[in-house]
Amino acid sequence: MILTEQDKQKTMSRRRFIRNSGLVAGGLVGGGIVGGLIGSNTRNGGELVSPETGGEQMGESIDFQQAPLYFSNLERFAILEAACERIFPEDDNGPGAISLGVPFFIDHQLAGSWGHNAREYMQGPFFPGTQYQGYQTALKRHEVFDEGISAIERTSMSLFDTAFVELEEEQQNEILTQLASGEIEMHGVTSNVFFRLLRSATLEGVYADPAYGGNKNMEGWKMKSFPGHQMSYLGQIESEEFIEIEPSSLRSYTDHH
Repeated sequence: MILTEQDKQKTMSRRRFIRNSGLVAGGLVGGGIVGGLIGSNTRNGGELVSPETGGEQMGESIDFQQAPLYFSNLERFAILEAACERIFPEDDNGPGAISLGVPFFIDHQLAGSWGHNAREYMQGPFFPGTQYQGYQTALKRHEVFDEGISAIERTSMSLFDTAFVELEEEQQNEILTQLASGEIEMHGVTSNVFFRLLRSATLEGVYADPAYGGNKNMEGWKMKSFPGHQMSYLGQIESEEFIEIEPSSLRSYTDHH
């Protein structure tokens, strides 16, 4: 059978999709639900690119950890980015949440077992919790984040008639402060529960191993002079002085390129 040029292009596109989506799924530790924008959009240097045209033709490497797995709506993902950046902003100490890839860390967690409460008892009956208790809602975490992001945008439009991502930092802080104090109405969960989850996940994304999508280039560890994963400390254990060690991630022991 003789393939036309159009058939050849379709075949190559299909091969790229299979290859790229396989790299994204295989790059995660712990697995997750593969969906969203895999194979259609990834991020390269902070810009959304198509795996069929971006990076590949220019000889640039694409970090497939920086690709959304849960969020298929980039406008909602941008709200998550902006909120994370206000919780852990860039300053003189180092990069902020966006530069560290924290939103992608959270996205990957929401796509996996953590976001779906896979190993937790989630059956009724349900009773109202107190402010001293932890996670107290029938909603799964990914549903809490869905509700929370909607509440952020709804409050932004109500207070300022402007999308959250377009607000000044002080205005964004005002909305997040209302979330933290439980003042914003949400369905199935209080806003302070969502804020605690968001803040906790943001900090985890800053300091978790880069294999999980955050702590890009181990910059979070470098700000704390944390050595990461070291095979041994035999050469330093008896030293009475603080020794700075170049951080090492899990990839250091699995990357054989």
